[in-house]
This record gives sequence, C-alpha cells and structure tokens, in this order.
Amino acid sequence: MELTAEAVRVLIDEFARLPGIGRKSAARLAYHILRSPSEEALLLSQAIKTVKERIRECSICFNYAEAELCPVCASQNRDTSVICVVEKPADIIMIERSGSFKGRYHVLGGALSPIDGITPEKLNINALLNRIDKPGFEVILSTGTSTEGEHTALYLVKLLKAKGAKVSRIARGLPAGSDLQYMDEITMLRAMEGRVEI
Repeated sequence: MELTAEAVRVLIDEFARLPGIGRKSAARLAYHILRSPSEEALLLSQAIKTVKERIRECSICFNYAEAELCPVCASQNRDTSVICVVEKPADIIMIERSGSFKGRYHVLGGALSPIDGITPEKLNINALLNRIDKPGFEVILSTGTSTEGEHTALYLVKLLKAKGAKVSRIARGLPAGSDLQYMDEITMLRAMEGRVEI
C-alpha cells in the first residue's frame, strides 16, 4: 500500500533529479514545502519560472545573463586582455568572491569527456579561440582538477598557444577531483595568485 500521496511523490521525484539531492534530501525539501505557507511556495515557484524565462547565455562569454551581455562583459572596468576559462557559470561566482581576478571570463559549458559524448565541438572552444584575435592575450585555465578538467586544459593549451596567447593554469591549491563552486575564498585566492605559465 502506497502511503505517500501521488502529488507528493511527484514533487520528491522532481527534487531527486537535481544534482546532489538524494531521495532523503528530496523528501525533506518536499515536506518542508508542504509545511511552509502557500506564499513561500509560490515565491519559489515564481522564482523558478522567472529565471527560466529571463536568463540566457551572454553572447560573448556564455555566462548567465538577463541582457545580451553578462555584468562582467558589460563592465568597462575589466581587463579585456585577460580571459579566465571555466567549465560552468557557477565557477565564476567563486572566482569573483575571491576578489583575485579583474579580467573577463569564458564558460566552456563543461569539460571534455569522450566516454560521455562531450567532444570539443560540444563545448564553447571555437568561440574562445575567436576571442583571441591578437597576440598578447593571457588565458588562465581554471577548469576543474578532475581527469576531465585536466584533459580539457591540456587540449586547450596547444590551441591557445598557436593563437599567440600566454597560457597559465590556476595553481594546485584546489583539492583534486573537486568543483570550483565548493571552494572557499582563501583557497581560490591562493590558487589564482599561484598560477603558473604552461
């Protein structure tokens, strides 16, 4: 006999589809929403609807944006000769929190993983190369330290150097196999300051 109402089961199933959310956490979230005032649940629902309607990719760096350009690309106060390459938009937030970087970004949209079907054509690599339109650019590779992140960085080095870019990789202050979005500000600051040319 099923003890959970179908609508609650569906909500738990949907929460469980989110990354990092297991069945127990999904159930806790679902029951929290059931206990919350209707206004709170509706605010959450509206926030999700709004973000899906209004947020798109920046036309330059592929970060999330409400306009054609994200705030970093729209800023006149950023160094346009330095590009920090990250796997996903969430990585930008961590680097910005450290206060260690004043250039621009480029979001690849993931890391190379042939076994998962993620080939160079499926990432924003050509758009990155098109941004390097003259020698002297500095490109900081801030991909993750997972096998896929390291493979992606190695793949990019040859392409970027052929364009005349100075290429560096953030220092190994980051734990192996972890994502940038989970790093604290001090670790990110030290990794950015300790980057080495490749």
